[in-house]
Amino acid sequence: MEDNAAWQPIDNKRPETLAPAEHSPAPTLSRIARPALIAGITIALVCLALLMIVFALDSFNATVYSVNGKDIQDATEEAREIRDSYAGTRFGAVVGLVAAAVVALASGAALFLNRGKTPRNTDDDGEDVDLDDLTGR
Repeated sequence: MEDNAAWQPIDNKRPETLAPAEHSPAPTLSRIARPALIAGITIALVCLALLMIVFALDSFNATVYSVNGKDIQDATEEAREIRDSYAGTRFGAVVGLVAAAVVALASGAALFLNRGKTPRNTDDDGEDVDLDDLTGR
């Protein structure tokens, strides 16, 4: 049979799927853990950026409020409203950061523990394919 990139008939000598004894849950866990790790890290970075923005806005509001000699720690209603203006955002960012960190750590641990347990690639017959094979020359 000629070696080219065109469709080839199925070779009955080669198993197309893994035998049940060779199957393990590791590939499924790795397929889920890798995107979870990426999402966890991304969400954690977004939450950290949000916390930094909230900190900067809180500092700016406290500075503007204290220009007239007032103190942001006063027991007045206005000072309390300024202190609590970003409380919900701050709480959500902290919860999101903790949840994303837990997901990232768990998926990183799952990837670490399942390293090297990937199934054999049954589609690879050991032949190298170069540009001439792909272009049909």
